[in-house]
Amino acid sequence: MTAEAAPEVAHPGPRVGLFVTCLVDLMRPSVGFAAVKLLEDAGCIVEVPVQTCCGQPAYNSGDRGTTRALAEQVIENFRGFDYVVAPSGSCAGMIRKHYPELFHDDPNWLPRASDLAARTHELTSFLVDVLKVRHVEARYEGRVTYHDSCSGLRELGVARQPRQLLKTVAGLELVEMQESDVCCGFGGTFAVKYGEISDAIVTKKAENIAASEADTLLAGDLGCLMNMAGKLAREGKATKVRHVAEVLAGMTDEAPIAAAAAQRSGSA
Repeated sequence: MTAEAAPEVAHPGPRVGLFVTCLVDLMRPSVGFAAVKLLEDAGCIVEVPVQTCCGQPAYNSGDRGTTRALAEQVIENFRGFDYVVAPSGSCAGMIRKHYPELFHDDPNWLPRASDLAARTHELTSFLVDVLKVRHVEARYEGRVTYHDSCSGLRELGVARQPRQLLKTVAGLELVEMQESDVCCGFGGTFAVKYGEISDAIVTKKAENIAASEADTLLAGDLGCLMNMAGKLAREGKATKVRHVAEVLAGMTDEAPIAAAAAQRSGSA
């Protein structure tokens, strides 16, 4: 009599806490749903804990007290997850790079801040570099160009990862614009404090987008996308603007960012 082979036990995927971000929650929830789909398709167990702002606007404005209060909430609410993932290089960069700096002189909070920082990733970087995703099941008919947002590029090294995944999207043609790695002029509170400088920067960015002859602009940060979409709409450009997660997840039923504004500008 031979013993029967033990049945294989399926091992659950990593438990991921999704940091939705304020802008996605308030302005473009479809990006959050797309991020969930991409993570679940890659085998993750995704949860969205109670959360608020990562504290970056306060941090950039020099308000360390408010930043600490917000950061402590994030640290507490994202305990226990294998990873924390954000569809934003800006917010992921804040948690990963600046939380340890914020608590550098606090022996009670620094270990917790550093632990969270080590577990936090931008979405496309997490898919490619951590989960080793090499292909997505999605289709998007069009010629697209990609803008490298400052925080994701310079703080986290996000550049090849979204492009690697986009090249596997059926029907999509990826073209590079000139100076894709140059700031769009948003910079969070920078656009509010220095409106004329911000407008000059985004004007040049809009010229490079138009020169690429792409019909769709993609990026990984909603703040940058809203800034560029607004400028393109005001100039009457027909370029569609979307978050990269929406295209990678095949979830493009939602109208492009600032589409209504672009239609009003075109009919004016």
